[in-house]
Amino acid sequence: MKINNESRIAVIGGGSWATAIVKLLLNNVDKVNWFMRNYSSIEYLRKYGRNPRYLSDVQFKTEQLSLCDKINDVVEDSEILIMAIPAAFISQALSKLTIDLKGKKVISAVKGMIPDEDILMAEYFKIQHNVLINDFGVISGPCHAEEVALERLSYLTIASQDSELANYIAGKLTCRYLKTFVSEDIYGTEYSAVLKNIFALAAGICHGLGYGDNFQAVLISNAIREIERFANAVYPIPRDIKDSAYLGDLMVTAYSKFSRNRTFGTMIGKGYTVKSAQLEMNMVAEGYYATRSIKQINDNYNVDMPITDAVYNILYKRANAKEEIAKLTDLLT
Repeated sequence: MKINNESRIAVIGGGSWATAIVKLLLNNVDKVNWFMRNYSSIEYLRKYGRNPRYLSDVQFKTEQLSLCDKINDVVEDSEILIMAIPAAFISQALSKLTIDLKGKKVISAVKGMIPDEDILMAEYFKIQHNVLINDFGVISGPCHAEEVALERLSYLTIASQDSELANYIAGKLTCRYLKTFVSEDIYGTEYSAVLKNIFALAAGICHGLGYGDNFQAVLISNAIREIERFANAVYPIPRDIKDSAYLGDLMVTAYSKFSRNRTFGTMIGKGYTVKSAQLEMNMVAEGYYATRSIKQINDNYNVDMPITDAVYNILYKRANAKEEIAKLTDLLT
C-alpha cells in the first residue's frame, strides 16, 4: 500500500498516550479514526470533546474525530494504524479483530512486550497479524503524554526499516511543541523502551528506600550500559546509545514525576506489595511485566544485567528490597 496525504490514520487505544497521539495528529490531519473499547468514554468525548479518564484537560474538536468501539470498522476504514494499548492487554484488545492486517501500515506506540510470549511488537504483529517488517514502525521517546497535553516541547523517534514510512509518520506528528527524529533501529528502540521501564522501576525502588540523587546518577549510568550490552547481544547493529531514543528515553522515565514505572517502584521501595501497588495505580506499569520477559530472554544470552536481576528478585522472588539494593550497590561502577 502506497501512503499519501489521503491515507486515513487510526489510533487504537483510549489511554493517556493514545489521547496525546490523537492531539498531535490533529495538528496535521483533518480527521483521526479513534478506537476505544469504553463506549461511555466515546459518548463523553462526543458530548464534551474530552477524554473523561485520561488527559481530561485536552479539548478536541469533535468534528475531527471518528470515534468507534468496533475494532473491525476502524481497521477497515484506515490505512495506517497507530497502536497505543499497554502490551499486557493488546492481545485481548485485538481479540475481536477479524480483518487481516497484511498491507496495512502498523505503528507501535506500545512500550512493552507480550507477557508470557516474551516477544516485541514487531514480532507479535508479524506472527499474529501478517504485518511485514517494512510495513511496521515504532514510536519511541523521550516523551510523556502529560507534557504533550501541556504542549511542552518534546521529542519523539520514529523507527522503521522503511524510511518513507518513518518520515511520513514523523511529519504527521511534528508540530510547534513536538520535534521528531527517524531511525532504522526497530528492535534496538523497542528493547530500549522495554528496558528503560525496568530501570525506572529500579530508580523508584531506590527512591522509596531513601537513596538520593548521587546514587541515582550512578544507577542510571549503569543502566544505559546495561541497555547497550543487551541490545548489542540480541540485535547487533551500529547504534549510538547516547541518542535520545535510548539515553533520553531512559532518563525521562527514570526521573520524571509523570513516570508510572518510577511511581510503582517507589511504592515497592516504601513497602507496598506488588498487588497493593498495582491496585492503587490507575495505569499499567509496563516495567513489572517487562522484568520477567527480559529475564527469561537473557537466560539465553547471559548478558551481565545486575539491575534487571535485582528488580526481578524483588518483584518475582519476593526478595527484601533493602537487602537486594544493598547488594546491587557493590556491583555498580
